Amino acid sequence: MDIALEIWDTFIGDRLYASLLPLSLASSASLPGFTTVTNSTLSFFGATQPFVYEPATQLIYLEPTKYAYLSAWPRNNIYRQFLSFFLIVWIFGIIVYFISASLSYIFIWDKTTVHHPKYLKNQIPMEIAQTMRSMPVMSLLTAPFLVAEVRGYAKLYDTFSDEPFPYYSIIQFPLFIMFTDLCIYWIHRGLHHPLIYKTLHKPHHKWIMPSPFASHAFHPLDGWSQSVPYHVFPFIFPLQKLAYVFLFGFINLWTVLIHDGEYVANSPVINGAACHTMHHLYFNYNYGQFTTLWDRLGGSYRKPNEELFRRDTKNGEEEWKRQTKEMETILKDVEGDDDRAYLADSQTKKNL
Repeated sequence: MDIALEIWDTFIGDRLYASLLPLSLASSASLPGFTTVTNSTLSFFGATQPFVYEPATQLIYLEPTKYAYLSAWPRNNIYRQFLSFFLIVWIFGIIVYFISASLSYIFIWDKTTVHHPKYLKNQIPMEIAQTMRSMPVMSLLTAPFLVAEVRGYAKLYDTFSDEPFPYYSIIQFPLFIMFTDLCIYWIHRGLHHPLIYKTLHKPHHKWIMPSPFASHAFHPLDGWSQSVPYHVFPFIFPLQKLAYVFLFGFINLWTVLIHDGEYVANSPVINGAACHTMHHLYFNYNYGQFTTLWDRLGGSYRKPNEELFRRDTKNGEEEWKRQTKEMETILKDVEGDDDRAYLADSQTKKNL
């Protein structure tokens, strides 16, 4: 993620840190312990040597402005890198979330879902509110991985000449999907363990019939735990830098797509929105993220109802009643007496 960090520093970070913590402050009497900008001062701020610009990639060159040299926190300062990544993941995570979820809501999501008996009153505002509460915590927990990456602990490489063997730059994509799909399957399945579920994963299962805005509406530890495989991958396997940035965006987009309620992928391989709807409705099935492979091997695969792929039956009252009846039977086994608002909501009872 050093490419993202360099872009951030060039256009935002350098000016921000030069304003908040200029070199002049480090040598002023207002900050105890600072007299001159010496190597010890730089060491205190987390940098072992003055900042010398080195491009993050040979594919992009961003000449630093004067602001890059005017902060007591140079670009190679570990605390600055941590704060920057926290802000990058938080701010741009929110931007990507609202853009992708809004576009999905406008152009893809089936609006008749709001009439489903398990769709909550004011659900979308609640999904957004939960996301806004969780994102800063998830960003805080994600930042250490990214700091370790830019400080050279990961196996990130730059150009094709640096790839470990020919064509690895192509192989890395299916390898990334397979590895993260496997890890997320077991993490997600573990989150359904009775000792963990009610505390961490139940908040996401509040959305029985999710909208695209439910894509990131998790308990922060739940959302973070399912993102860990994405950030662990480059510490185990080589990964091209630009590919990492691309995959980071793709992951966020895919998370929205599997919550969009438009059941396009009627595939035995792809874990699309239909498969994921089966998970939200019936809990103990389809834990996978990208494919159905691990669910099939783990005995947790459930084929989406054929009615979901036909317009005349997808939103039919009979289909909804059947879904509701089965879901509530499973719900009693999974959670016992359910305390969620939708069961007490008068509109839900009326629809039932």
